[in-house]
Amino acid sequence: MSEQPHKNVVSLEGVKGELSTFADLVDNTLVSPSGQANLLYIKSVTDAQKISRTIITPFYEMEDMSAYRDYIITYPGSEEGTTVERALELLLSGYAGLAIQSRVYFFDALLSENSSVSQTTTESVTQGPSDGFTENLAINLNLVRRRYQSPQLKMESMLIGNISRTKVAILYDESRVNHEVLAELREKLGTLKVDILQAAGELEKYISSDKLRLIPKTIVTERPDRVVFNLAEGKVALLTDTTGFAIVLPCIFNDFFIAMDDKINLPFVGRFLKLLRIIGVAMTLWLPALYVALTSYNPEIIRIQITLLIAGSRATVPYPSFVEVLIMLLMMEFLTEASIRLPRAVGPTATTVGGLILGQAATEAGLVGNIMIILVAAVAISNFLIPLNMMSFSIRVLKYFFVLAAIVLGLVGIVICFVGFTMYLCSQRSFGQPYFRLFLLDDVMKGQRKGKGGNG
Repeated sequence: MSEQPHKNVVSLEGVKGELSTFADLVDNTLVSPSGQANLLYIKSVTDAQKISRTIITPFYEMEDMSAYRDYIITYPGSEEGTTVERALELLLSGYAGLAIQSRVYFFDALLSENSSVSQTTTESVTQGPSDGFTENLAINLNLVRRRYQSPQLKMESMLIGNISRTKVAILYDESRVNHEVLAELREKLGTLKVDILQAAGELEKYISSDKLRLIPKTIVTERPDRVVFNLAEGKVALLTDTTGFAIVLPCIFNDFFIAMDDKINLPFVGRFLKLLRIIGVAMTLWLPALYVALTSYNPEIIRIQITLLIAGSRATVPYPSFVEVLIMLLMMEFLTEASIRLPRAVGPTATTVGGLILGQAATEAGLVGNIMIILVAAVAISNFLIPLNMMSFSIRVLKYFFVLAAIVLGLVGIVICFVGFTMYLCSQRSFGQPYFRLFLLDDVMKGQRKGKGGNG
């Protein structure tokens, strides 16, 4: 490696000042009888064993500091730092910095956690990365930092839980984040009084200021790429030790219908898929309620052929339509819950066979109509279109409010419930941010926020 003029040599102290807010920054001073050296690296993206083997151990074994410096210069992959920008780029990409005899050298010590990372289980994609978070916070930080190599990505850590002492990391891009949101989050975490914290879902519940929530206002995800995507949009991510999920906040209603495939597909394909998911939510909420309203209250609204078809399928059903709907919806909930709780080896088979037998037997016995079987299947499939489970579970419960409104007031009840639900969404805030703002207006506000340096 050729010598650089001293005027171009970067100071390790100056680099450390740029990374002063990194909670996982390691700054060690190596002292031996032959001399002194300063070691600087980011713990979450570097291999500590490799650093110990290639840098620290030779330092204490070599008695001559000049010989150690020659070893450093000739080591494969080493690079001398000449500018602060280059030094930051190397440290963020997994290099370790060593200051010796007024010069700074960098070693490739990138930590690759591929052997410890498993594939995502709840948020599958057809294209793109398939790795997911683990129960180890250090590995999760590595997965994020490898994708977001910016000195503006800051990390703060704290311990939550009087007994569990669970480590929680706050990640955000300082140049893009809304600092009012960040201050509110710090205040809530600082005043949080719990004994045990074991899951991201628990933390999400604790930091929520609403006593009664019908829908989630923060995203709980197992995908590092989703976290990175949201960090670039100025949001804050919470990584919790002992759990394989992260919390992203603040969020809007539209965020729950974005799959990571949408960023890879052609733009019109991504918009079409998002439209399908929104239609699926509408079907889940309205189809059972519309069946009750149109069958028992307002059959004159639909065409006579469809009315006769529904009446023929219900000819042997001995109870009102709302009882039929509630029975079949509850049976579908039982099957869905059983598929989650049963062992993976037998869960899909048991629920599929159980669903087929129950549906066919109930139809042949005259307990439910054929139209009801089709409707329940459509509702179940459309509910699974939502990429994030928390919103999917909420929609599963909310559809019963629409069914109850249809039982009481028919179509008028559905309209009243829909208007009330829309007003509820419009009144909600996620850490002070409007939750149900228009999707097109969302892009405009993102541009304004970036123009204000992330403080708007």
